[in-house]
Amino acid sequence: MLQKLFARLFGAGDASDRGGRSAKPSKAYEPVEYKGFLIVPDPQEANGQYRVSGWIRKPQNEGETRERRFERSDVVPGEEACVELTVSKSQRYIDDLGDDLFDQSH
Repeated sequence: MLQKLFARLFGAGDASDRGGRSAKPSKAYEPVEYKGFLIVPDPQEANGQYRVSGWIRKPQNEGETRERRFERSDVVPGEEACVELTVSKSQRYIDDLGDDLFDQSH
């Protein structure tokens, strides 16, 4: 039981363990810079559509990078449309929260 929970949290296991997401790696997208943050779209295939998901990263002065993974409930029929929606929603998230988006309570 715990093994299945950890597999879901860290992306291991088969597609059925991840709510139907494809086990194949997604296409790598170039990061989009926005107000000092990097938005990295990572659309997930979901029953013939694509789920809005990705990473928001922010390089730090010490050479480290803060990051936040997100996955929304929004799905769209096209992968490129999903990438555009991911960037748009991420920009809004950054505008609303700024550095506070890295706070785990969000």
